Amino acid sequence: MDNQNKSRNAIRNTIKKLAPAIMTALVATALGLLSLYTSPVPMIQDFGKMLTIGMIVSFIVALMIMLPILFVRDHYFFANKKLKKVKKSSKFEKVMRKLTKVTLKLKYLILLLAISTAAIGIYYDQEVGVETDIETFMPQDTEELEDIQELRGILGSTEQLSIVYSSYDIYSDINISWIEDTTNNLLLEFPDEIISVRSITSVLDQLTDEELTSQLANELTENLPETQLKMLVNDDQTQGVIIISIKDLESDELGAFIDELGIYLSTTTTDMDLTVTGQAVIDVEMITALTTGRYTITLVGMALVFLGLLLIYRNPLKAIIPLIPISLIVGWSGGFMYIFGLDYTPLTATLGALIIGIGTEFTILVMERYYEERDNALNNNEAIEITIGKIGKPIIASALTTIGGFSALVISDFEILSNFGIMTLVNISLALLSTLIVMPAVLSLQFSVISIFRRKKKKELNLSYSEV
Repeated sequence: MDNQNKSRNAIRNTIKKLAPAIMTALVATALGLLSLYTSPVPMIQDFGKMLTIGMIVSFIVALMIMLPILFVRDHYFFANKKLKKVKKSSKFEKVMRKLTKVTLKLKYLILLLAISTAAIGIYYDQEVGVETDIETFMPQDTEELEDIQELRGILGSTEQLSIVYSSYDIYSDINISWIEDTTNNLLLEFPDEIISVRSITSVLDQLTDEELTSQLANELTENLPETQLKMLVNDDQTQGVIIISIKDLESDELGAFIDELGIYLSTTTTDMDLTVTGQAVIDVEMITALTTGRYTITLVGMALVFLGLLLIYRNPLKAIIPLIPISLIVGWSGGFMYIFGLDYTPLTATLGALIIGIGTEFTILVMERYYEERDNALNNNEAIEITIGKIGKPIIASALTTIGGFSALVISDFEILSNFGIMTLVNISLALLSTLIVMPAVLSLQFSVISIFRRKKKKELNLSYSEV
């Protein structure tokens, strides 16, 4: 019966003490992931949705399924067995406490190194490239990719841009003249970027030596195969396309070319509506979205987590402390990618929000346990040592299980998944390091600052009383 009572009390105490802290960490994680919805890239938004759903389901499973299973095990199966007494401190706990003691002695050096390396990493993160070429994400030895590369070797390129033009009658004399002039001039205007240009006028010019007019264009069009015609003009003759085959260009060169093409088209004289489109344009937009969007995602994630914790704790200091160690990881991660020559992809661009969500969970649990221990410890440093000693093992276990799950991605044949797996492992490891090394230094420093402020305030009060 004694064991049964102990199991009931254990469940109650677990829910009473641990559930609020985990719920706070859950809210912070959800708010961090919520920033993924600000991305202009739909796949990143969907990734955020699935992460949020998975996180909520995991919490419900842990609370509603795992705890009852543990209770049933202890209450019914181990009811007549004598429970082993838990040792006051294990070897692992002693090691963690010693490590924390060293950390606290070197707290100023640790914070200086952490902040300076993060700042350097953020600086060099600007130099990290962005990869959106789908071909680089695929296994490089696939037959389909080899066929594409062979075709590109024959044709010179498989990249295309399209200038879509529309009017109530694209076969009018003025419009036909513009289409023909633009088709002929584009190759002359951009010889270093364009391989060939194809339009309805380039096809019709092969059928006649006469100057194209509206009437002649309509007559010649009747002799064209319908499948060929539909590639260049719609059935109502209100919309057409100029197909431009371009060379393989780097991201910066491609973006510059598309901008120059838009400027050139704006200088031509036509009343038709013009739109430059194609896979190349989408790639450039994707690069822009990933380059600028990842910073927005990270900043929005931090702001949301801070505001969420501020509402929960009603204390700005408690709201900002868990974010300080985690914010450093953004710089460390960027520095790592720069050093090892990794490029951002649509997946790795989400790592800022992901690490804020996962990392703040660790730091919140440490902070919650610290405030609990501070009421019982002899001094602040002892409270921090006890905190890391006791909560270090579950945090390390949680980090290792997460690393184990994501490590399966590293061996993927798809480079986009492999790189994402590598960077996730790196960031989770950095989050663990920051939680166990930087977080104690932050907690110690904030206590010192508060103590100085309180002593100063007390001194001012004493002076005011003496004057009275």
